[in-house]
Amino acid sequence: QVQVKESGGDLVQAGGSLRLACTVSGLTFADGPLAWFRQAPGKEREAVSGITPGGTTYYEDSLKGRFTISRDKAKNTLYRKMNNLKPKDRDMYHCSGDDCVDRALTWEYAGRYKYWGQGSQVNVSS
Repeated sequence: QVQVKESGGDLVQAGGSLRLACTVSGLTFADGPLAWFRQAPGKEREAVSGITPGGTTYYEDSLKGRFTISRDKAKNTLYRKMNNLKPKDRDMYHCSGDDCVDRALTWEYAGRYKYWGQGSQVNVSS
């Protein structure tokens, strides 16, 4: 049974930093890609960043330079470091994974991923 669990969400001041963690069990990084999505209430999930089994990373264009995705294979944990946070970054952030390397959809589509966590809330005060 695959389980995905996010942690690290918090309330921070604008300009501050935060690191989200995603612990995955029942799935290894070699099985398929992992990704972070964000979701505002009543809206669709939007891709933030992704990483392939080989370590190639992808970012939503507007977030390049502020957000960094990384992983710790020994801990089977995915991370996302967010710097210079802005009020517009306030959202629920979800971690997602898959056990298939090749699917028709590319990394930025939520439908590409089979497993999801419940999310971790990030709030940014101005």
